[in-house]
Formats: sequence, structure tokens, C-alpha cells
Amino acid sequence: MVRLDAAARKGLDPRLLELVKVRASQINQCALCLDMHSKDALAAGESVERIIQLSAWRESPHCYTERELAALALTEAVTVLTDGFVPDEVYEHAAQHFQEAELAQLIAAITVINAWNRFGVTCRRTPGHYQPGQHA
Repeated sequence: MVRLDAAARKGLDPRLLELVKVRASQINQCALCLDMHSKDALAAGESVERIIQLSAWRESPHCYTERELAALALTEAVTVLTDGFVPDEVYEHAAQHFQEAELAQLIAAITVINAWNRFGVTCRRTPGHYQPGQHA
């Protein structure tokens, strides 16, 4: 998972990746990952306002670029999978904003954070001790 995460990072905006990781971690209620990726997002230059608005990104689209909105929609679809699949329109919208290789990297990043969330939540990992960049 560490190698897949490292490969997913190459070529994608670090702030976008951290937004995706924070959003998936919000959905999965992983306090450890929320702590970690909020701190990494701030260290990467992300604003406090955009991190705060992330849980309501659909109501705050003016805070994010079209590319980020497409990535957040894909993040939610991959994370929740309520219907057992990612809706075609969500995937197609993301494909309009990311080149094929970037889209593969984004999907890998979403998949990896979801796996880490499951470890963190299951093992009751405690937030608050992470320093930005500690696991980069």
C-alpha cells in the first residue's frame, strides 16, 4: 500500500491528494487519518477554509476548482459504493478533468486511503500525535 500510495502521488497536485484523503477519511470517520491529512494539507499550502468546507463541498462549489470537484465526486463514489459501482457519469466527469494516467493515480490514491481508514478505524488508532510530512 505504501508503494501504491507513492506511485499515486507522482504527478498529481499534493493539495488535491490531501483533499481527497481528508474527504474519504471524513466519510469513513477515521480520526487518525483526518488528523494526519488535515495537517499534511495545511503543510502543502491548503487553506483552513477549504478544509473546513470539505464536508459540505457540494454546497460550497465556489471554494474548489472543477478538477477538484470532479475528484471529490469520484472520491465519494469510490468510498461509499452504495450501489455496488461508481456511476458512469461520475467516472466520465472525472475523466474529463484528468488524463488517463492521472485518473489511474487518483483512483489508486482513493483506494489506498480507504484501506488505511479501515485499519485506523478497526484498530482504534488515536489522533493528535502526527507531525506534517511524517509519513511522506
